[in-house]
Amino acid sequence: RAVTLPALHLAQRQNGWVSPDVMEYISELVGTSPAQVRDVVTFYPMFLEEPVGTYIVRVCQTLPCDLCGCAAIKDHLTEKLGVGMEETTEDGKFTLLSAECLAACDQAPVMMIDDDLHGLLTPEKVDELIDGLE
Repeated sequence: RAVTLPALHLAQRQNGWVSPDVMEYISELVGTSPAQVRDVVTFYPMFLEEPVGTYIVRVCQTLPCDLCGCAAIKDHLTEKLGVGMEETTEDGKFTLLSAECLAACDQAPVMMIDDDLHGLLTPEKVDELIDGLE
């Protein structure tokens, strides 16, 4: 059971998400039930249960970021990418997700693109970051 988390991380890194088939395979590998593996997947927000875009954009929605303008950042991103929160662009390039605390309150508002943290966001800075990926 101790390898459940590392196996899930590896599966997600390889596939971009953790499918039910992968959860079942991991359960057989570690000697537990598929339900127990699914419990781990649903407990940790970093694990994704649906296919996602090439780039995963997570926007912090906690109080410090909210007070510093994350609503405007979310609005700007949804307009720029043409999708709502928790959706993926038609071309499969970006998935836009809300996130709980990203542990960078001193840089609020913040977002992560894949594993890279970006803070002190403005609409202009968001444009620069997203345009650099397109």
